[in-house]
Amino acid sequence: MSIILGIETSCDETAAAVVRSDKTILSNIVHSQMQEHLPYGGVVPEIAARSHLVYLEPVITQALTQANVTLEEIDAIAVTAGPGLIGGVMVGVMAAKAMAAVHEKPFIAINHLEGHALTARLTDDVPFPFILLLISGGHCQFILAKNLGHYEVLGQTIDDAVGESFDKIAQLLELDYPGGPEIEKLARQGDPNRFVLPKPLKGKPGCDLSFSGLKTAVRQLIENQTLQNPQDRADIAASFQQTIADTLGNRLQNCLDLHGTGVKDLVIAGGVAANQYLRQKLEAVATLYQKRLVVPPAKLCTDNAVMIAWAGAERLKAGYVSKLDFAPRPRWPLTEMNELESY
Repeated sequence: MSIILGIETSCDETAAAVVRSDKTILSNIVHSQMQEHLPYGGVVPEIAARSHLVYLEPVITQALTQANVTLEEIDAIAVTAGPGLIGGVMVGVMAAKAMAAVHEKPFIAINHLEGHALTARLTDDVPFPFILLLISGGHCQFILAKNLGHYEVLGQTIDDAVGESFDKIAQLLELDYPGGPEIEKLARQGDPNRFVLPKPLKGKPGCDLSFSGLKTAVRQLIENQTLQNPQDRADIAASFQQTIADTLGNRLQNCLDLHGTGVKDLVIAGGVAANQYLRQKLEAVATLYQKRLVVPPAKLCTDNAVMIAWAGAERLKAGYVSKLDFAPRPRWPLTEMNELESY
């Protein structure tokens, strides 16, 4: 049995966690930078990197203390090495390399997207292969997870990610950041059928997605509405959220029609997976296709270090560790991971 320290600094959460290879989560510490970015309506990369420099050491210390282990008792150190905001990624990677070198521990560079993908194996024992719908602030992809390190991208957004779309529309509606939870909350008070919005690529073949046209339509709608009536804002939020759900559901059906044979599990991961309305819509599609829908707990859908530690545990068990000269990567498609030995 191994004990893995995980570190996550790819965006605006400074996180550390300790996880055992028997799937026991010993600690899970997340320091959010939300208040620091709130005045700007989104994440400012330089502010994020500086904040990671300040908080990473105490967050790691807290994770070890909560887990009641020392660095000497840790068997390996796993860290997000990409993709992400490169300044923040570098902070985490440099810290992990230093600890690994000083304490002579294996260093494991983790792809942030693989961390999301493997979380369901930690929480729900999902076997390979499975289909993953990754929906977050920066990513929107259908992925066939064939095995550890072997992934095929079945479809992806050709422009904007779902989470980015939520944040942008929330900003136009003068809601707080992050926008996803605020839109979901406001939409509960609205009529989702009041405004008819475009559903990009609906009815088109394949599994790709698009959201820029939808964002433009909502922006134009907001500009043409006085929004003096609070109900107008709620109805726009509800109509937008429903259109997102219908779009994802339509593309998911395409994906399962094309690639669902031999796959029993459908996994939804990423920060947007915390949206209960979207989850219900996608669950209906999974039920229609007789697939088990697996959604990790909300705290493990958003960025966290538990998923990084668990990915490290899986890689350590398989015998894959990284060299200390591994370079942090701002972009790191899952399809470039198929040769595990290369890094």
